[in-house]
Amino acid sequence: MGTRFNIPLTLLSLSCLCLLASAQLKQNYYAGTCPNVESIVRKAVQLKFQQTFVTAPATLRLFFHDCFVQGCDASVMIQSTGGNKAEKDNPDNISLAGDGFDTVVKAKAAVDAVSGCRNKVSCADILTMATRDVIALTGGPSYAVELGRLDGLKSTAASVTGKLPHPNFNLNQLNSLFAANGLNQNDMIALSAAHTIGFSHCSKFSNRIYNFTKSNPIDPTLNKQYASQLIQMCPKNVDPRIAINMDPITPRKFDNAYFKNLQGGKGLFTSDQVLFTDSRSKSVVNAWATSSQSFNSAFITAMTKLGRVGVKTGKPGPNGNIRVRCDAFN
Repeated sequence: MGTRFNIPLTLLSLSCLCLLASAQLKQNYYAGTCPNVESIVRKAVQLKFQQTFVTAPATLRLFFHDCFVQGCDASVMIQSTGGNKAEKDNPDNISLAGDGFDTVVKAKAAVDAVSGCRNKVSCADILTMATRDVIALTGGPSYAVELGRLDGLKSTAASVTGKLPHPNFNLNQLNSLFAANGLNQNDMIALSAAHTIGFSHCSKFSNRIYNFTKSNPIDPTLNKQYASQLIQMCPKNVDPRIAINMDPITPRKFDNAYFKNLQGGKGLFTSDQVLFTDSRSKSVVNAWATSSQSFNSAFITAMTKLGRVGVKTGKPGPNGNIRVRCDAFN
């Protein structure tokens, strides 16, 4: 018979549980409890976005970092306490901008200010809605969100290690990490394009402009003119707090310029540029650089799938609950 069906039962039951949970997510989940929740969240997000553009990339990145560690359960929001070092204090999460957290907290306060909605809507769902809203606010596609997540009951810094992509990843490393979350190569390429509105600290890519190899201090896949600009913006002893735009062309617009940048050797991270230099993903980059419609459609699919990763659903209980405060367990 061979071994192709020899899958550990624990893995099967885990994947079945995740499928069951994601099947319980649905659009208009709060129609009977807090029917205007989406417009309440949208207004709060718009207000925050008007105060600072950082709201958009910070919220989008927060959602991704949440979902890839123990699923989309707002565990990334939890503050560390004396007895517990939480996810947000893992080195991979230290650079998450405070404006992302603040967006969720403000949206939660707006929802809870409506009497029928108080403590009815999870922080995980608020983060999901807020993420959809910041994408639309920066010119990206709007889409219907599935809701019904519970907030997670644990958050540890240790659980983050090895779960998030790093700027120096190659295509195999990216694909295996995304596959572990039920996402395929096209989903990975689409989600990487979130870097169209992101920003980065110099340390995340300085190896590409100063010490790539002994014979080639500058990464040869990097556009020479772009490399010169990066060296000017990020001198060797730059203030570690300095951050630069990841999309040098349209940094405040969610668009397919990310893929055009890759075609021109202007991907900021190794993990961005590899999508064009590796023949296995190059054709998708070329297709989406040409068609924003195809990219938008793939991005919506990928975001919907991302929003289903490791969700906890059903009645509040040992699986999860609805937090009174997004940054603390009940």
